[in-house]
Amino acid sequence: MQRLAEIAPAEIPQIWSLLSQIPDPEVPVLTITDLGMVRSVSAQAGGWVIGFTPTYSGCPATEHLLGAIRETMTAHGFTPVHIVLQLDPAWTTDWMTDDARARLREYGISPPVGHSCHAHAPAEVTCPRCASTNTSVISEFGSTACKALYRCNACREPFDYFKCI
Repeated sequence: MQRLAEIAPAEIPQIWSLLSQIPDPEVPVLTITDLGMVRSVSAQAGGWVIGFTPTYSGCPATEHLLGAIRETMTAHGFTPVHIVLQLDPAWTTDWMTDDARARLREYGISPPVGHSCHAHAPAEVTCPRCASTNTSVISEFGSTACKALYRCNACREPFDYFKCI
């Protein structure tokens, strides 16, 4: 029987690939790896440890996502699995991939602008439909806690903006 240390490096990319197929339930065009929620994958004591950071500590999807990770890992024979919630540092939109930002735009949600250390209402939010920056805030509270509701003054369409957190 091979020792875990000998097989782990080859298995880790496969696990990352499996985790990259778990969609975010609130924004299904993105996955938990697109969002940077999976912080680490490692072999430990005959099993696997997944470091996971929810988008915010009160996120209602956290338990669902933890279950999806366990289910995916188990279904592909990666057991036992232990998920470590990593709340420090807190999740930030800075961890989103560039591809995730592009897919948000294609899905009709304006991606976050700027960096989290400058988290305030951005000067320019681009309309995901017509690409105009002539937009205005309708409400700081959108369809989920991580979004604000905007309107494009050019095409007059409302849209969600994924807040910079």
